[in-house]
Amino acid sequence: MLNWNTLPKPILALSPMADMTDSPFCQTVKTIASPILFREMVSSEAVVRGSEKTMAMAGFAQVERPIVQQLFGADPDTMAEAARLIEETSAPDGIDINMGCPVYKITSNFNGAALMKDPALASKIIRKMKAAIRVPLSVKIRAGWSDPSECLDFVRVVEDAGADLVTIHGRTKCQSYSGKSDWEMIGLAAERVSIPVLANGDIFTPEDVVRALKATACDGILIARGGLGNPWIFSRSEMMLKTGVVPPEPALEERLRVMLEHARRHVAFYGPKGIVTFRKHVSWYVKGIPGVKAVRHELHTIDSLDALEIQVQKLKRLHAM
Repeated sequence: MLNWNTLPKPILALSPMADMTDSPFCQTVKTIASPILFREMVSSEAVVRGSEKTMAMAGFAQVERPIVQQLFGADPDTMAEAARLIEETSAPDGIDINMGCPVYKITSNFNGAALMKDPALASKIIRKMKAAIRVPLSVKIRAGWSDPSECLDFVRVVEDAGADLVTIHGRTKCQSYSGKSDWEMIGLAAERVSIPVLANGDIFTPEDVVRALKATACDGILIARGGLGNPWIFSRSEMMLKTGVVPPEPALEERLRVMLEHARRHVAFYGPKGIVTFRKHVSWYVKGIPGVKAVRHELHTIDSLDALEIQVQKLKRLHAM
């Protein structure tokens, strides 16, 4: 069973990201490195209703382990029952509670970061979920709603309610994804609890991983956008932490090979029309590649795997010129 306290430190993990950290992407990450994977959030209400789409989102391949499923919701009983059902049907290695999402459609229903405004409700949710499951329970929060120091008291609420781990994104809800992640505040919050803490926000390179660990003294790092189109960040970060040397970035051939493998998994999972939703991943994979401007429009309008493979060959030829 996953035990956050006994895992080798520092912990490296992939952050849950809506519409991004699905099974095809998580499987792709695991072909390159072995971080803890946090799967994209699913609605507790949809789980309890028995939504087939939602339950499919919570499914995973064994190669993805250890894997943590994130849930969002604001009703303690519904959250507890959803956690129990997910553990019973999907059997992830852990359950995570979303108390950090800043998106309006989530916070307007008092989900996500809105729960930081009601510590009593947040505590009740954690306690009920903890009592309903056997696997570890973690919570992802923000620095605060509007004041970045709000996390200093809220982390204690999370720990006292029984959570096994907390992740802190160093921005407030009001900041959303603007400004900078306040690593110093994350570090101050981590000092106030005895449970493991993961730092999150503005981590895009192995050097960022090292700097964030030094600045926060946290038990590990949760990487979000820095892993999009860049599953190598985990293996490269592991190498830098071990040797102190920054490993080279993957060659173009490797980047395109992994992108195509990911695309094939995506289409196998979602069907032929799934290539349309894969376009967002293409944008991340080809970001910064010399010559990509010449085929960017074609890459962003691909409608089949064959079309993607044709553009990949074009990009290779352009790069070789």
